[in-house]
Amino acid sequence: MPKSPESPWLTIVGIGEDGLDGLSSAARAALEDAALIMGAPRHLTLLPALKAETLSWPVPFEEGVQMLLSRRGKPTVMLASGDPFWFGAGVSITRHLESREWTAHPAPSTFALAAARLGWPLQDVECHGLHAAPLTRLRPSLVPGRRAILLLRDGPAVGELADWLTGQGFGASILHVLEALGGPRERVRQCMAERLDFADIAHPVAVGLSVAGEGRTLPRSSGISDDWFDHDGQITKRPARALTLSALAPRPGETLWDIGAGSGSVAIEWLLAYPSTAAIAFEADPARAARARANALSLGADRLTVIEGRAPEILTGRTRPDAIFIGGGLSQSLLEALFALPGGSTRLVANAVTLESEALLARWHADKGGDLLRIELAQAAPLGTRRGWRAAYPLVQWSVAL
Repeated sequence: MPKSPESPWLTIVGIGEDGLDGLSSAARAALEDAALIMGAPRHLTLLPALKAETLSWPVPFEEGVQMLLSRRGKPTVMLASGDPFWFGAGVSITRHLESREWTAHPAPSTFALAAARLGWPLQDVECHGLHAAPLTRLRPSLVPGRRAILLLRDGPAVGELADWLTGQGFGASILHVLEALGGPRERVRQCMAERLDFADIAHPVAVGLSVAGEGRTLPRSSGISDDWFDHDGQITKRPARALTLSALAPRPGETLWDIGAGSGSVAIEWLLAYPSTAAIAFEADPARAARARANALSLGADRLTVIEGRAPEILTGRTRPDAIFIGGGLSQSLLEALFALPGGSTRLVANAVTLESEALLARWHADKGGDLLRIELAQAAPLGTRRGWRAAYPLVQWSVAL
């Protein structure tokens, strides 16, 4: 019968490989009372015969969301793996609902089960859901001695992980291959990444990764070496980039616009600062736009959105983000357009090298305030049989709150 307006109509049940045996009494009661039970085919097979109608989750996933919402008001159970709100499907549904419409009964997550099997302190281990994410998202985590637990798509993805780690110089890493944790099919095996030869890895699978090897470690500080980026010379160099990121001051959950992105180095370092940051790179040159995308992917910052087009025209109709960096294409019309856009408080940082752009920033600084910084750098270089200082072009940086 339909739920009362005061009762949640949807119950999200986290289920493990132990099926009904691992569920709480409240979760079991929800299954008994449900008119519909919806979940992936694997989840449905973990349950005994029940009186409710069952429905397999379709592909693509979003179609299932609409199917589930169409049952609004009728007692319904949605099955999910383990903890539905840790790299799970829970939020994909609840973002469409009011809090009074749903309740949830999570089971132990795969991360918790993996840590329990391996004896790893979960608070010190990185956790990644890589079902649909590129393996390169792990690049900042490849530090010898560090550990991570990874949720992978299937058995072949474990082989892809091993090959990628070996290619990055971390083939000596230990892979703990954890299959069907918590159920009768559970199996735990280990090997070095460069020696993986398991041909029968069962789904669902997770990997406990103990990083080892001689590969290059990506620093977490601002201003990483320029040679981490593929570029054609259009790049904010390391010392200036460190000062630029300091002025932009990334914070969790914030979004950056990188205008005239070139290699994408500033936007990528913004994304590397926190997993919850976002960035949009605007680049007029298609080759540079493609290069920025490739750099972002290789460095684990695949969240970067690259839009091809010339500012300020490409910015029409947009709302200002939390921070904006102008690395290329600085002009009077661009600054006017940015100040005219709707939005809340925005931190703007603009770099200038030419006399004309330096004069432009000086005028805007006199009118709008903020900080104007002149950066002069010189690097030791051979000078005959000795060494001398080779000066770079001075850089003028304007930072201001809009």
